[in-house]
Amino acid sequence: MLDSTIDPSSPAYAENRAALLDRLAELDAALDQARAGGGEKYVSRHHARGKLLPRERIELLLDPDSPFLELSPVAAYGTDFPVGASVVTGIGVVEGVECLVVANDPTVRGGAVNPWSLAKTRRAGEIALANRLPMVNLVESAGADLPTQAEIFIPGGRVFRDLTRLSAAKIPTVSVVFGNATAGGAYVPGMSDHVIMIRERSQVYLAGPPLVKMATGEVTDDESLGGAAMHASTSGLADHLAIDERDGIRLARQCVRRLNWRKHGPPPRNPAPQPPKHDPEELLGIASADLKVPFDPREVLARVLDGSEFDEFKPGYGTALVTGWGELHGYPVGVLANARGVLFSEEAQKAAHFIQLANAADTPLVFLQNTTGYMVGTEYEQRGIIKHGALMINAVSNSTVPHLTVNLGASYGAGNYGMCGRAYEPRFLFTWPNAKSAVMGPAQLAGVLSIVARQAAKARGRDYDEESDAAMRMMVEQQIESQSGALFLSGRLYDDGVIDPRDTRTVLGLCLSAIHNAPVRGADGFGVFRM
Repeated sequence: MLDSTIDPSSPAYAENRAALLDRLAELDAALDQARAGGGEKYVSRHHARGKLLPRERIELLLDPDSPFLELSPVAAYGTDFPVGASVVTGIGVVEGVECLVVANDPTVRGGAVNPWSLAKTRRAGEIALANRLPMVNLVESAGADLPTQAEIFIPGGRVFRDLTRLSAAKIPTVSVVFGNATAGGAYVPGMSDHVIMIRERSQVYLAGPPLVKMATGEVTDDESLGGAAMHASTSGLADHLAIDERDGIRLARQCVRRLNWRKHGPPPRNPAPQPPKHDPEELLGIASADLKVPFDPREVLARVLDGSEFDEFKPGYGTALVTGWGELHGYPVGVLANARGVLFSEEAQKAAHFIQLANAADTPLVFLQNTTGYMVGTEYEQRGIIKHGALMINAVSNSTVPHLTVNLGASYGAGNYGMCGRAYEPRFLFTWPNAKSAVMGPAQLAGVLSIVARQAAKARGRDYDEESDAAMRMMVEQQIESQSGALFLSGRLYDDGVIDPRDTRTVLGLCLSAIHNAPVRGADGFGVFRM
């Protein structure tokens, strides 16, 4: 069992906790914006029409008292679009089946699709396909956000393509249409396996009456053109006709109940796992307030793994990277966690070996990032840091067991790649609110630009302007600092959400359960390793 040396009464612990609570307050404020939808005026108007909000629809869809893992909740944060990107996505349990749920928010510009809601919806489709999760779409959308059509029209077609690929992979898709599903939005029910419409509420058509009149001269009305009754009796697009929203959700649950769904991955090894022996509340004081100060990831594992039990692999070799085996909510996992920021050749070789072992044993991998990257300098280049880093990245790239990544602090440079950052397609990637990620730290990046500028001035025989250099460095540091923060990156969907550290065990457990809907198999080969 992992021991703990954390002292909650120490000044360092108090400083770390205070810094993290400040970041959590910022996260809560962003989440409040997302939950507010289009604002009180539009929410009240929506309710006055007898309609439910997207999260109210999701709550009725899910099994009572079951969890909902919301994904990308602060999408579009820091952009010109509303936080949340006018759509809610996440994983929840419907009739005992884990499903990927997508719900348009009609209180935000009628649920129109903007570049960030498109990216968020596409990410939901990727998760459904990779983890073999049935997808339930709760549809009410005015179609494309026309002012941004140039950014969404061409890539937007992938959403419909992805729906058909889910169906081809025998992953069911269900759509409930609560209101308008216009233009491209009409293809969501059109490409779904099961379609439910609501009498006198649902309107599904490629072009509404005004556009039909402009295009063909025909004068028609909403109900004749695309009403629920017409689609249920004439076009055949609707498989079920509901009397109201709650009845539509009931029918969606009925569809899921009849899927005869079975998980393809193994069940938990231990169906009644022991909780960690150490208090998860203490996770707030473990991560250093100063990212340049490393912390022991074993303290995190002691508050995340079942029974705080961890069998470490190669504990005396490559000690800047902790590797080993444990269980999380009964599921076996292999762990790679940065103990000190820099990765050396030994850590890279150790990681590649460990990843191979996990694939041989069909065991999912959990990456806990807190790295400044691979070591640089003459000595390390001569010892082969490039080929050893490539060895680790090769192993990560070609590993086929599911990967789960959490950024606990720093994720800089190629260390982000070796520790399975977004570009390496972990099944899920979450971030603590104190975390940062960039090509390098703000001071280092500004310093590199300064050195390059000095060398350029010297080559031209010019004096170097120290005052301008100081202003440039300050500007660059501020820019990188703002662009490397957790909320900024999550707003651009570089992770699947910023999470409270105290929820890490729960979030990873929900993800592990979800990924076991699909088979869990290791790689048969890794290509050529440069030795």
